Amino acid sequence: MALISILNASPEKPLDSKKIVAALEKNYGARAGKRGKAWIKLMEPEPSTTEIEQLKKVNRFFNLFRFIDDIKLWGVSNYWATPVEFIGVNGGDCEDYSIAKYFTLLELGVPDEKMRITMVKATKLNQYHMVLAYYDTPASMPLILDNLDGVIKPANQRNDLIPVYSFNASQLWLNKEKGRGVLSGKSSQLKNWRDLRQRITTSKLKQPKLKMEF
Repeated sequence: MALISILNASPEKPLDSKKIVAALEKNYGARAGKRGKAWIKLMEPEPSTTEIEQLKKVNRFFNLFRFIDDIKLWGVSNYWATPVEFIGVNGGDCEDYSIAKYFTLLELGVPDEKMRITMVKATKLNQYHMVLAYYDTPASMPLILDNLDGVIKPANQRNDLIPVYSFNASQLWLNKEKGRGVLSGKSSQLKNWRDLRQRITTSKLKQPKLKMEF
């Protein structure tokens, strides 16, 4: 998958659809396999589709998944699921939505440098939250893909979100405004991101603690 090549700087490999669906069915059941097939179809290239249209369809697809707290689902307070794990259990929290959207858009050909997984303070909820930010150009006001508000909006129209930090495959930024932020190092500084990368490259899938109909 492209997500593996992005993380490891290795040659890009085609999506192994059969392997993904088989892993989903084995680990999470037949319904998970069907969701996997829908995800793979979502990532089929459509040359006439613009990047904005890709953002909309990917945002819409994943926002249909259920919100479930990590402690209930995985038995830990903060777990960043891989896209396959998120699809497998048909739910997750804000990090999982943002990560799944990020890797899916990578697979669709959206450049990594145009995207930032962004930690924010959600003022209405009075808690930390995660979204995906898309920059059409380096100087653009980013567009926000969010599971709380399904409509993609420019960051300056999301006054309910205060940016804290953001990252992509390699870089980490501290955000002091609605724009790009100040470069602060490598994204590998984030332990949850390192753990996620390791599970993606090894294809190791975690089993949920919550007993639910997947």
